[in-house]
Amino acid sequence: MKQKTKSNINSLLSKLKVRRKYKDHLFQRVFSSKKDLLDLYNAVNHTAYTNIEDMEITTLEDVIYLSMKNDVSFMFSSSLNLYEQQSTYNPNMPIRGFMYFAKLYEAHIAEIEANIYGTKLVKLPTPQYIIFYNGRENVPDEMELKLSDAFDLLKADEVPTLECRAKMYNINYGHNKELLNTCKRLHDYAYFIAEVNNNLDKRYSLKAAIDKAIDTCISKGILTDILVKCRSEVQSMLLTEFNEKKYRKLMMQEGREEGLELGREEGREEGREELNELYSKLLKNNRLEDLQHAIEDKEYRQQLLNEYSTSLKN
Repeated sequence: MKQKTKSNINSLLSKLKVRRKYKDHLFQRVFSSKKDLLDLYNAVNHTAYTNIEDMEITTLEDVIYLSMKNDVSFMFSSSLNLYEQQSTYNPNMPIRGFMYFAKLYEAHIAEIEANIYGTKLVKLPTPQYIIFYNGRENVPDEMELKLSDAFDLLKADEVPTLECRAKMYNINYGHNKELLNTCKRLHDYAYFIAEVNNNLDKRYSLKAAIDKAIDTCISKGILTDILVKCRSEVQSMLLTEFNEKKYRKLMMQEGREEGLELGREEGREEGREELNELYSKLLKNNRLEDLQHAIEDKEYRQQLLNEYSTSLKN
């Protein structure tokens, strides 16, 4: 039984290696230059700034905080901007945004050496949280997600102490035409993703759908700077994401039992009954990267146990 469990665990870890790296990382690549990012900022805010040199990229590249890394964050015109691309509708984005903004503000306060314990008010850049959605679920062109929606027993007229608002734009091709037409780069990104999905709908294999979409877009002068120079990398990004979606259902079916069995073994070794619940919760919430990291790294596992100890007992 133990040998079978170990084999299942190895299989689980192998499947967990498939990371979510497709549209989000492609989105990062598409808007990697300050010029393109400023064009996107102008399209979202109906402005016409050209002072690229005033933009400061603040993306926390190497921070792992509950396995959460954002696509891009930057400071511009007295605002702290967090831009995320999502291929799956996630009502918990304001929770993630709130946690990430906390890290960004912490880094900003340290950089300017502000005294938050003094009598003088510390001025901070205004936060702006934008989500660009291009999943296949039917969502409105625009909608607002709020942190307060997650609060239990919030009265109708009660104003919460904490709030984080995210504005989500549906950028599937054909939606938000004004926004896409204002920012060519965003338009081209949406067009490329639409081509991949259209090819899949025509029963092309995943690889063939990606290759055909790349050829089509190159012929039309769409994202040629990326698709010509980095074709193989783009293929890898897309293959990884689509394959991960397939694994996600498998993980929820097979991974739950295997993860719980691992939890039982390690729980006995470490004397922590809540470990089983932790793994179960991570699987249930599709926290695949957290699960992998927790299984492989004892210190990270302990960090998660400490962070979730209260919620696990409730």
